[in-house]
Amino acid sequence: MAKARELKRRIRSIGKTRQITRTMEMVSTSKLKRASDRVHAARPYAQHLRAVLGRLIEPELMERFPLLRQPDRVRRAAVVVITSNRGLAGAFNANLIREARTLVSRLASQGVDVALHAVGRKGIAFFRFKKQALATARADIGDRPTIESAASVIEPLRIQFERRELDEVYIVHARFRSALSTPPTVMKVLPVAPPAAASTESDGRPGREQVTEAARQARPAWQADFRLSPSADAILDRLLPLYVRNSMYRALVETAAAEHGARRSAMKSATDNAGDMLDYLNRTYNRARQAQITQEIAEIVGGAAALE
Repeated sequence: MAKARELKRRIRSIGKTRQITRTMEMVSTSKLKRASDRVHAARPYAQHLRAVLGRLIEPELMERFPLLRQPDRVRRAAVVVITSNRGLAGAFNANLIREARTLVSRLASQGVDVALHAVGRKGIAFFRFKKQALATARADIGDRPTIESAASVIEPLRIQFERRELDEVYIVHARFRSALSTPPTVMKVLPVAPPAAASTESDGRPGREQVTEAARQARPAWQADFRLSPSADAILDRLLPLYVRNSMYRALVETAAAEHGARRSAMKSATDNAGDMLDYLNRTYNRARQAQITQEIAEIVGGAAALE
C-alpha cells in the first residue's frame, strides 16, 4: 500500500509540473509570434540601409570617417554578449556564453585587451560567478528592446572607438532563423566593414562598386542611380552611426525572438517527457494496485478456507 501511495503522490506532482510546462509553452508561443514580427520588420530596413552604404562607401572616403577606420593593429576590443534575463530555455544561454568565451579567449591569445559587456541576467550571473570582470552589466532591457535601449548600449562604445580607445567592437547574439534554429553568432560592428554590395580589389581591400549592365537591370527600382544631396560625406556622417545603432537593435530583437523559440522548444520537450513519465507511472500504479487487490482476495479466500 505504501508503494501505491508513493506512486500516486508522484503522479500528482508530475501532473502539476506538466500543467506548468504546458502553460509556459503556450505563453512562449504567443510571445514568439510578436518577437518574430519585430525581427521580420527590422530586417528590410537594415538591408536597405546596408545597400545604401554599399553605394556610398569608397576608398577615399574611408580615410575621413572614424567609424570606417581599419586599425593597423588591434590592441583593445570590446565584446558585448547578449543573453536572456530568465532561464528554462534549454542550452540557449549556455551556447551564447560559450561563444563569447571562445571569442574572448581567441582575442586574448592574440594579445588583445578585451573589455566584456554583458546584457541579460544570465550572462551577468555566469561571468560574476567565474569572477570575470565586466565593463558594464545591463539587465534592464528585457525581451522588448527599443532603438533607444540599443543606443544606450552601443553609443558609449562607438564614442570610445572614435576616440581610438577601442580598435574593434563585437556583438555575440543569437541569430533567429526559426523557432528551432537559433545559433549563436558573432558580429563585428566596428569598424564598419564595407557591405557586400561593394566589390573587392585584387589586393583584398574594399574597392569601388562595379555595376554591370545586367546587374543594373536586375536591381530593384529603389536602387536605381540617384544623385546625392547634400553630399556623400554628409550622408555617411548621419548613416554610419545609424547603421551601428541598427546593428545593435537587430542583435537585441533577434536574441529576444530566439529566446522565446528556445523556451518554447524546451517547454514542449518537458511537457512531452512529463506525459511519457505519467504514462509509465500510471501503468506501474495500476500493476501495483492490481497486485494489492489480488493479494487481498487471496487472503480472504485463504481465511475462508481456514474457517471451514
